[in-house]
Amino acid sequence: MRFVRFNQGHLGLLTDNGGVIDLTNRLGIESEDPLVEYINGDYDASDYTDADPDYDRSEVELGSPVKRPGKVIAAPLNYENHIEEAIADKDITTDEWFSIKDKGYFLKAPSSVVGPDHGIELPFVDRRVDHEIELAFVMGEDTKDVDADEAWDNIFGYTILLDISVRGDQDRSNRKSYDTFTVVGPCVVTADEIEDPQDLQMELQLNGERRQYENTGDMVYTCADIVQYASIGATIEAGDIVTTGTPEGVSELNNGDTVDAEIESIGSMTVDVTQRDLSFADVNVQKGGQ
Repeated sequence: MRFVRFNQGHLGLLTDNGGVIDLTNRLGIESEDPLVEYINGDYDASDYTDADPDYDRSEVELGSPVKRPGKVIAAPLNYENHIEEAIADKDITTDEWFSIKDKGYFLKAPSSVVGPDHGIELPFVDRRVDHEIELAFVMGEDTKDVDADEAWDNIFGYTILLDISVRGDQDRSNRKSYDTFTVVGPCVVTADEIEDPQDLQMELQLNGERRQYENTGDMVYTCADIVQYASIGATIEAGDIVTTGTPEGVSELNNGDTVDAEIESIGSMTVDVTQRDLSFADVNVQKGGQ
């Protein structure tokens, strides 16, 4: 099943022909975060997979399938070719770059999460901001101290995530947590429909030009490895989003750009880019509001 959150608090199923089946009234779910309610509750949408769509995809606004996850757990530099790219280009990273092997995962602010129809807003006119396509997944149950072999069973489903990143010397979680910097969608495909999450082709096009193209089999650490590592230090809760790193090909975003992201067996989304009129050089952090 392909779950979507649309028109604010509605939960739906995305059909193969681009229709949306509204589950909200059918299942009696009343929540601003209906997918998390579905995961945590006693619901079953399987009876409605063959229902006639209530809407066409073009008639609804898709939000992030999870509106406000408790945590967004992210794996840094998880593809060898992106590690090489990052080392070679100091605009991408600094001497403080690290992989999950060195220093573990990092967190992104839940407030940075948006759906594909919201779009990306660049915060500064004088700082480079890059796109990064990633395979992400939503946890289906609370997970603590789990082995990698068991971690697969705790994943509810898979989705596409755009990890948008300001380049520079700020802390990683700072420069990746601006509003709209975690684009998730268009749906969450339940784990039973993904034959092998470590064998999915990913592609990102910027303004119609391919920039990133990689198979998830080239990850250094698998989805389950990341869950195992993260669950040692913290309980990963149902509804949390875990994202697995990006391959090579990251490049700068600019006002008016269009990003097309696709992952095999999950789907595709088109995301527009806009720009705020704000200079990073003019932003000062001062004590006492002075």
